[in-house]
Amino acid sequence: MTKTARGRRQSLTDRKLVSRAILDSFVKLDPRTMLKNPVMFVVEVGAALTTIQLAWDMFHHGREIGFGFQITVWLWFTVLFANFAEAMAEGRGKAQAETLRKARAETQARRVWGEGQTEIVPSSKLRAGDVVIVSAGEFIPGDGDVIEGVASVDESAVTGESAPVIREAGGDRSAVTGGTRVLSDEITVRISSNPGETFLDRMIQLVEGASRQKTPNEIALNILLAGLTIIFLLAVVTLEPYAVYSGAPQNLFILVSLLVCLIPTTIGGLLSAIGIAGMDRLIRRNVIAMSGRAVEAAGDVDVLLLDKTGTITLGNRQATALHACPNVNEVDLARAVQLASLADETPEGRSIVVLVKEKYGLRGHELAQHNPNFIPFSAQTRMSGVDLDGMQIRKGAPDAIMKYVAERGNEVPAGIRQTVAEIAGSGGTPLLVAQDDRVLGAVALTDIVKGGIRDRFDRLRAMGIRTVMITGDNPLTAAAIARQAGVDDFLAEAKPEDKMALIQSEQAKGKLVAMCGDGTNDAPALAQADVGVAMNTGTQAAKEAGNMVDLDSNPTKLIEIVEIGKQLLITRGALTTFSVSNDVAKYFAIIPAMFSVAFPQLEVLNVMRLATPESAVLSAVIFNALIIVALIPLALRGVRYRPVGAATLLRRNLLIYGLGGVIAPFVGIKLIDLLLTHLRIL
Repeated sequence: MTKTARGRRQSLTDRKLVSRAILDSFVKLDPRTMLKNPVMFVVEVGAALTTIQLAWDMFHHGREIGFGFQITVWLWFTVLFANFAEAMAEGRGKAQAETLRKARAETQARRVWGEGQTEIVPSSKLRAGDVVIVSAGEFIPGDGDVIEGVASVDESAVTGESAPVIREAGGDRSAVTGGTRVLSDEITVRISSNPGETFLDRMIQLVEGASRQKTPNEIALNILLAGLTIIFLLAVVTLEPYAVYSGAPQNLFILVSLLVCLIPTTIGGLLSAIGIAGMDRLIRRNVIAMSGRAVEAAGDVDVLLLDKTGTITLGNRQATALHACPNVNEVDLARAVQLASLADETPEGRSIVVLVKEKYGLRGHELAQHNPNFIPFSAQTRMSGVDLDGMQIRKGAPDAIMKYVAERGNEVPAGIRQTVAEIAGSGGTPLLVAQDDRVLGAVALTDIVKGGIRDRFDRLRAMGIRTVMITGDNPLTAAAIARQAGVDDFLAEAKPEDKMALIQSEQAKGKLVAMCGDGTNDAPALAQADVGVAMNTGTQAAKEAGNMVDLDSNPTKLIEIVEIGKQLLITRGALTTFSVSNDVAKYFAIIPAMFSVAFPQLEVLNVMRLATPESAVLSAVIFNALIIVALIPLALRGVRYRPVGAATLLRRNLLIYGLGGVIAPFVGIKLIDLLLTHLRIL
């Protein structure tokens, strides 16, 4: 983790963050803002009514206002604490947005026009389709695609990682982001967005909360909470006529206290903060979610599609063994394959040189005096090699080498054919090596499965998620890698239309599907998937098709995204369980206090043995406010997620948050009552 990335993570005790959140808590008291949260809006209306009643009692009746004053103060605290929780969650996003704004500063651009002519214009004047030239040391003025050249680019302002990345024309590494800096060479970029529509602009809106829309689950929970609030509101309103009839009329302070304590204020005060914090956790892992819906969908994913190369395997095949033909010395094979690989700059070619050096002690040769003619690999021949001292050495795909020696009147020994089949069957990639007109042997290239990846797939399986590996390999090789990695299924020789068909097939069964991709050919599948994670190094088409962008371009992060989504849903469920269950204790505190004078028999319900009716009501109101503050760290951090089944999760929720939600208020209200009595506040 770099210093820049660490800087984005702000502690809950950060003074600047807390100060801003306190100020925002008062700003959010605007009724138009509070209306978005029906539960807390009712609490604010109740606090306003008790404030009016308090003023009336003070100036017109001269009544004792101690009890009413304390109730009113704690009701306002309840509203402010709920606003504070939301402001804390938003505050971390605003701090991250400030960092991003610095990267969006106005820059000068060399725009190309006419026949190779350029002009200097401000970046704000650029429009989609404009072409600019960016040299070493200059900032890229806007989002776009490299159409000419290759350069090293510093993207730390966006990703938080200090290591530069390579951006080049063509392929899946052509996309560049405005505000990043070219470190070397020169590239020509075609701008793909207009001012105000860049990737950085969207990121800033998202992390600040401007584009955070409530998810379907959150909307449904809001409707439930609003329904419970209406039910309790009607119950409290109809309770007063009964109280009057029973000879125990209640004042406004007690009725409002009863309402506030019975409606689900705890989850109502924390619901928005939980949703914002879920997106924030993704942002702190350098993943930008285009909507809260995407984060929530990640928590409900049933099927996970993962590319083999770079996700399940390290991405570069490594040479692991040489297999010589009968009557061929293994050292001669090693020397030949070394010579054929000296000019091969691919990871596979370099790994062959390393294997020969480490296993056979053969070091590189000085070939200049031999006038070697190196044959580069081409897609047509599927071979590479070298012509040296009258020898023609070739290495390449088995069928290509077989054809090569057949044209020279020779054939591949049956034993080496069997070796090739065994290498492929074990999940490796075989290469054949030939000198002149005969095959010397085979090289085994192995896809190295990432360490710990099997354990991660076991965790996903425990969550009930089915994993599918997607690869262009043949079915035999794909099956071997799938067994080694521990995935549930695989799709071999996959083409873009095959990915789409697989996603649609799973969705037709009612499954939610997640996948990651970086190329233009992945765009249709990313758009079709319920959770589409595009790599930041990928093409603009891929980033626009997905509903998440991974700034680190790490495909394995898809697993973390699913876990964060599940953590969001579990946190919301756990705190809802706690909020509803702790109303039980508050009921036992307030109802006996309201009617114990008129109905002494109700004293049996005063199981907490609270000192006085006034102390009981005030203690319940204070606890109701303080519990929101106590749960803010949990709402922002999230309930720890463990990959367990639904039944186990429900049982844990009920035992910890259900039972805890009943016990905590009994203990808390009693302690507050003892403190009030000791301090003689009432």
